[in-house]
Amino acid sequence: MDRAAAEALYTQAHQLREAGDFAGAQAAYERVAEAAPTSAGPHHWIGFVRLRQGDAPGAEQAFRRALEREPGRPVSTHGLGLALLGQGRLAEGFPLLEARNRIPERAARAPLPFRRWAGEDVSGRHILIWPEEGFGDQIQYARYTQTLAARGVRATWCCAPELAGLFAANLPVEVLRAEGSVPLPNVDFWLGSTSLPALFPSDDPLAAPYIAAPPRPTGARIGVLVRGNSKHYNDAARSLPDGAAEALLGLPGAIGLVPEDTGARDFLETAEIIAGLELVIAVDTAGAHLAAAMGKPCWLLLPHAPDWRWLPDRERSLWYPSMRIYRQPSPDAWDAVLQAVLADVRALGLAP
Repeated sequence: MDRAAAEALYTQAHQLREAGDFAGAQAAYERVAEAAPTSAGPHHWIGFVRLRQGDAPGAEQAFRRALEREPGRPVSTHGLGLALLGQGRLAEGFPLLEARNRIPERAARAPLPFRRWAGEDVSGRHILIWPEEGFGDQIQYARYTQTLAARGVRATWCCAPELAGLFAANLPVEVLRAEGSVPLPNVDFWLGSTSLPALFPSDDPLAAPYIAAPPRPTGARIGVLVRGNSKHYNDAARSLPDGAAEALLGLPGAIGLVPEDTGARDFLETAEIIAGLELVIAVDTAGAHLAAAMGKPCWLLLPHAPDWRWLPDRERSLWYPSMRIYRQPSPDAWDAVLQAVLADVRALGLAP
């Protein structure tokens, strides 16, 4: 294959990937890799599309091939970290995610006069935690503040207003609301919230619950979340189609948990509503993290190739003991998930 043909095939592979045809993109990238055996790029993209197809071991192999050809490549190092996390190898994977800080479009950007954490021991220090990723990620990683406190760390978490009340009421941290002009504490260094697991790497994360709230009576028994953040890259796959959403929201005693339905002004008020429920049924979104972090029974409905943190072939979550996982048996097979959930709701006596 001459250079022009290889470049045309590379462009086609990118187009297939952007269109969501990950199997087709993988085949095209593999042909490019054969034509350009010393290039890291095709192997990196093979790793990416394998991740998007739920093949973490295959993605690991591809990212390692990319790094053999270009050692230290930040984007491939980050991808390798995700592939390891997707296999439950947390102690290996989370430190590699620090490579995101060398990727311009992924780096945590904090306009702060302090230096970024560079891997040193944090015991007895004062650190500022800068928010990264989505609300669900921050709720998931908030568990590590318990370990920070046990190490004598004084932590200040810069929080979005939606999370500030919840974290202030539950975590051993000082909360700095990220709005307007606020004075900054004098800290030793700062780190992004996604770096918290890398501080104390382990394949056995601290168990929930670590969030609590006084119950707010609503008369409902089941909380339902049928969609996530529409800006999330995979939201079209992880949110429920209208028919399945209507079936769950139509269950006896069900209440939608999005703020538009409940009137909750922040996650603390949502936690108060969840505290009064018997069960939460949710797609992969922040409310699922919140319910499970509270120890509330939470049934998580996942697409065929979900995010790394839910791991393959597991009915229970590594992160949340009270969570039960329902997975699509094949792409877009929400009907099978819905029927299994409805059968289990009936078995609990929560529906006729």
